[in-house]
This record gives sequence, C-alpha cells and structure tokens, in this order.
Amino acid sequence: MPRRGEADENSEVTPKRDPTMGDIAARLGVSRQLVSLALRDAPGASDETRARVRQAAAELGYRPHIGARTLRQSSSRYLGVVFAPAHATEPDIVESIYPAAERCGYGVLLSAQTPSRSTEQAFDELHGHRCAAMIVIGSGLSAGRLAELARRSLVPVVIVGAGVRNPDFDVVRSAGDAGVRLAVEHLVALGHRDIIYLHCASMAPAELRRKGYRAAMAEHGLPARIIRITGDYTEESGAAAARELLAAQQLPTAVVAGNDQAALGLILELARAGVAVPGRLSVTGFDDSRIAALTSVSLTTARQDPIEMGEAAVEAAVRRIRSGSLPPREFVITPTLVVRGSTAPPRGPAQG
Repeated sequence: MPRRGEADENSEVTPKRDPTMGDIAARLGVSRQLVSLALRDAPGASDETRARVRQAAAELGYRPHIGARTLRQSSSRYLGVVFAPAHATEPDIVESIYPAAERCGYGVLLSAQTPSRSTEQAFDELHGHRCAAMIVIGSGLSAGRLAELARRSLVPVVIVGAGVRNPDFDVVRSAGDAGVRLAVEHLVALGHRDIIYLHCASMAPAELRRKGYRAAMAEHGLPARIIRITGDYTEESGAAAARELLAAQQLPTAVVAGNDQAALGLILELARAGVAVPGRLSVTGFDDSRIAALTSVSLTTARQDPIEMGEAAVEAAVRRIRSGSLPPREFVITPTLVVRGSTAPPRGPAQG
C-alpha cells in the first residue's frame, strides 16, 4: 500500500505539461486569440489587457514554443551557430554573436561540434530548425567540403575562422599572417634570433599563420624552424611539442605557438622540466583567449577580437538574408599584439 502522496507502481502518472496560451486564457476568462495578440504586442489588445496577460503568463511559467512559432512564420528570425566548445576562443565569439543578432532582430540557436559529433551533424540539426542563416565557427572541414555544405543549404552560410572569398559562403577571419608577424617582430626587438614556430596543422587558419612566421623570419635574415604538432590544437599538442624540444637538448630562446592553447601546454610542460618562462625561453600565442590573461599564464599573444569576429559574422549573415542576390564577402579582422609576462630578452648578449 503506497503512502499518501505516493503513486502505486502499477498506477499511471499523468506527466506534467508546459502551460499554454489556452491556460492563460482560462485563467483570465478571455479568448486565446486575445492572449496571442497581447503576447505578440499586436494591435487589438489594450495596455491593461497586455499587462494582465503577461502577469498571468509569468505566474503560470508560460514560455513560447520556439519551434512551433518558427514553423508558422514565413521567414525565421533565428541564426544557427555551429561551434566547438573545447576550443578556447569560440565561446567568446558566440557570446558576442548574441547581442549583435539581437540588435538586428534575430535570436540565436546553437549546435556543438565535438569529437563524436561532426560539423555536418551539428549543421543539419540547425538547418532542420529552419534558421534564417548558418554561422559555422572554427570548422576543420576543407574548403571543398565547406563549399558542399553551403551549396546544399537553403540559407546563407558564414564560415568564421578561415577561408578566402568564394562564391559559396561568406568568410570572417583574422589576418593570421599579420598576427604572427607581430609576435616575431616583438621577439626580434627583444634580441631573440633562435625562434621556433609551433605549427598546429589541424587548425583551419594554420597555413596562413605559418606563412606569416616564414615571411617575418626571412625579412630579418633568420632561419625558419618549425615543429609540426599533430592532433587537435589543444594544450596536449603544446605539451607534446615541449617534450620534443626537451628531447633535442638544444632549446631555442623563443617559441611562437599557433594558438594560445598550444602555448599554454608548452609552458606547463616546460615548467615540469624546470625550464622557466620567460627566464630561459620566451613564448607567444595567438587568439588572446581568456586563459592568456590569467595571472598564472600571462601570455604575450596576437589578439583577434572576438567581438569584432562575432559582429562581422552577424553582419555577413543578415546582409545576405535581406538581399539574397548579393554575393558572399570576405571580412578580415586585423590582429593586435598584447604583450604580457611570457616574453623577455634572451639570456646573455643579443645574437647578431
């Protein structure tokens, strides 16, 4: 015999349901159509009725059904955003997309790409919600596969992080070559001549950043030395590069990493081996992610402004939503160098 207030294991329990506009109408003794007008701020409801309806909606815990609303609308008011939560900079770009989209009258729907969930799967999920445009951040897909994705899309597609101007999708990226060049020039000005670059091969903008390193080193008449790190561009990749440097028993005086996460992994692994940064070796990164500003890291890095990136992505999407005949564009964000405590002059006299 169940105690009072408990359901018998064989009895049926009626599941709770979300409150509807019909519940609000019943509570106030008005029509459902009047409730709909009041919630949508449409003509036909007085200010007093709107206030009563909104108060009743709040008391009942009513929330509009976004999916049903989208299906009823002739055009969606949502931007779909695909991103990888594990990558340090992407959440910051997503954060900036929300207010930019709101200013243009759009909401945002997110879908994550993870090691077990591809860009295509995340993209298709949002596409099924009939988003007005799709924004894909930091995808590792090739240009050809991204073009295929955009061609089968029924709405404009914006790729954030890498790419060049093309007829299939808009591109929002930073000038990666210029950012790495700033890092090399900073190190050379400090007196460094033996500067290694960590090439994060799996990262979409990696090749452009490597070109910036090679060009900067050539301008100063210095030999380019590159370590190609495998796997994803994470802390572990940077740690693996540090172990490779330590095994060679001939450390450079400075390292330019292709991104902040790899730089952090490098610094932590060097610290475990007793190699001080910047006392023995200077390190720079790229992105100016939140980890770079931590006092325990204090990473000198090339900053690609996430607010500019997010705003440019929304601008690109809305531009083509409003005028579908316009061709895709390329938006390039200029990086700046943020100097912190991970760089210093090399030990001993500068090398000529």
